Amino acid sequence: MKLTSHQNMKIFIPLLLLSHFAISVKHSLKYITTASSGLPDFPEFVAAAVVDDNLLVYCDGNEKIIEPKHEWVKKVLEDDPQHLELYNSACFEWDPTYFKATINSLKQRFNQSRGVHILQRVTGCEWDDETGEIIGFNQYGYDGEDFISIDLKTETWIAPKQQAVITKLRWDTNKARMKYNQNFLTVIYPEWLKMYLDYGRSSLLRTELPSVSLLQKTPSSPVSCLATGFYPHRASLVWRKDGEELHEEVDHGEILPNHDGTFQMSVDLNLSSVTPEDWTRYDCVFQLSGVKEDIVTKLEKDRIRTNEVKPSNMTVLVTAAVVVLALILIGAAGFIVYKKKKAISPPSSPDNNTELSEQLN
Repeated sequence: MKLTSHQNMKIFIPLLLLSHFAISVKHSLKYITTASSGLPDFPEFVAAAVVDDNLLVYCDGNEKIIEPKHEWVKKVLEDDPQHLELYNSACFEWDPTYFKATINSLKQRFNQSRGVHILQRVTGCEWDDETGEIIGFNQYGYDGEDFISIDLKTETWIAPKQQAVITKLRWDTNKARMKYNQNFLTVIYPEWLKMYLDYGRSSLLRTELPSVSLLQKTPSSPVSCLATGFYPHRASLVWRKDGEELHEEVDHGEILPNHDGTFQMSVDLNLSSVTPEDWTRYDCVFQLSGVKEDIVTKLEKDRIRTNEVKPSNMTVLVTAAVVVLALILIGAAGFIVYKKKKAISPPSSPDNNTELSEQLN
């Protein structure tokens, strides 16, 4: 395994974004695989393992690089050589070959000859550490649109695109494949998630409260309540009037990662129909999962900072977040095949990576 700093590269953000956010105490493990065609300055295959939206491992199929992002992840690989073997095999042997073959096949199925094309798989699980509930997912996207995904409740595959129906019919009849997926998504992946949480406890299970600011571009612009620097990402940010949450005249932004591993989010309030005398009736409330006390910020004129004074602050903050988000999204990890002793079948099992080259074709 070659451990090195990831070289600077042109970032391409795939359109497929599969988010699993909830206020309840849940942890998620995602293995994201991205293969590309027609991008000369971008790797044809990249991979990432992500826990609670924290990038753990990144691999570049072109550069033959596997890069653990934390010291405790290196410890996992040292203590469990099978994980290291898995990363090497998935990143440099199985997945690059099969994903490349699948893109070529899908281009024919969609009657495409040239252009940029992206194939992505997001597979993993969510685990509620309070209720014990486990939700597994395995989803494929092609050129920014959902292609096929598993439904564990009905034990069938969902094909929103006509071109994916042939794959759905083939996979639905393969009961061994479904059982294999169920084992990974509801048994093996949750075990790995718990192991990662245990090794990375000081980092993954920490709690950090944010700084909350009120921002306004111009006197007539909406007032944005920005919370940045919080962890974990299970949080909510709302505007209230007289203690009641507002659902109209507000615009909620997405939760975005910061460069330091924390998160930020914002919510805008349109004050065009509010008189200055009524401003005191409004406040912004931030809630972080696991923390009893809320952070309440009153809407007061002297609290508002305008972007006209320091435009670079917000720009740098958002730019850093987008870059980190892009790095997470372009990653992938071919964890579908895991040579686990006495538990998992060898690569010739129904759900190994040949599912892409044989079944999607």
